[in-house]
Amino acid sequence: MAGSNFGTAFRFTTFGESHGPAMGCCVDGVPPGLPLAAGDIQHWLDRRKPGQSRFVTQRREPDQVEILSGVFDGRTTGTPIGLLIRNQDQRSGDYGEIKDQYRPGHADYTYDVKYGFRDYRGGGRASARETALRVAAGAIARRILGDGVRIRGALVEMGGDPVDRHAWDWGAIEHNPFWCPDMATATRWESQLDDVRKAGSSVGAVVEVVAEGVPPGLGEPVYDKLDADLAKAMMSINAVKAVEIGAGLEAARLRGEANADEMRLVDGRAVFLSNHAGGILGGISTGAPVVVRFAVKPTSSILTPRRSIDRFGKEVELRTKGRHDPCVGIRAVPVGEAMLACVLADHLLRDRALGPQPRGPAPLP
Repeated sequence: MAGSNFGTAFRFTTFGESHGPAMGCCVDGVPPGLPLAAGDIQHWLDRRKPGQSRFVTQRREPDQVEILSGVFDGRTTGTPIGLLIRNQDQRSGDYGEIKDQYRPGHADYTYDVKYGFRDYRGGGRASARETALRVAAGAIARRILGDGVRIRGALVEMGGDPVDRHAWDWGAIEHNPFWCPDMATATRWESQLDDVRKAGSSVGAVVEVVAEGVPPGLGEPVYDKLDADLAKAMMSINAVKAVEIGAGLEAARLRGEANADEMRLVDGRAVFLSNHAGGILGGISTGAPVVVRFAVKPTSSILTPRRSIDRFGKEVELRTKGRHDPCVGIRAVPVGEAMLACVLADHLLRDRALGPQPRGPAPLP
């Protein structure tokens, strides 16, 4: 099976299945000498792990990371960094009844069509459990980017109900179970998602991730544009069905004079008066915040019976048992942050390989 690695200069490969004994990740391209300990990775994994509220899957996994290689005396050695996360709360029996049936909205049918064989326990490699390894890789990517680049994510819409952007408060995301930047909206979502959860159903969501402090000049024209790589990164996350950069689809509804990000010089440096481009022009970072949004479909595993077929060609009606997120978009927030970090770290290392580069026009005399 191809497609288990991501990146160019900063590259990681993941392995393992949702209900196997463990999952792992090999991160390559990390410069030597960076401070790194398991706790630096664990901090970010703890933000993603399941079972933290009644609004996410109740699978109890500590997601404790082990560093197997690439670190000595608390610093990276420049060799591949091996990471391992052991699975401890598998309930494979929850999937016994559907081992020959294709769950609507899942990858069951397509995996069987392509390979003629599949791991039906929680979806195997198609499970969102794999995203824990992306978060681990993202923690290392943040080390490469340094403290000057700040990456944050938020849930900005759930079940068709958006946040009030006039009430946006980054501090609020740590004080509600939705990573919501608007406490009034978070309170409303709590009641709504309780109803969805009790009905055995699910809803979709929109996640926004922002990187501030990104230096100008990152990105490779023509086919390795920064925004192209970001789109691929976000689309590779389970259940993601659309990606926007900056104004995104809204840009198609604006006139040219409204969409163009005007510029001025402040202390000899370029300053953008707006950021409809989302910090990227021509596939290259501008120095303005990089803004990415992605849409996450409703969790396909629901208790409501759905019509499908089985691998023997018979029509069936099934409902998915087990422990599932009523809104998988909630735990996608730290995953989106991690993938943004990985893409930026990759392009930063590619940029360094070119040697010292000019960064914007020279100051005016």
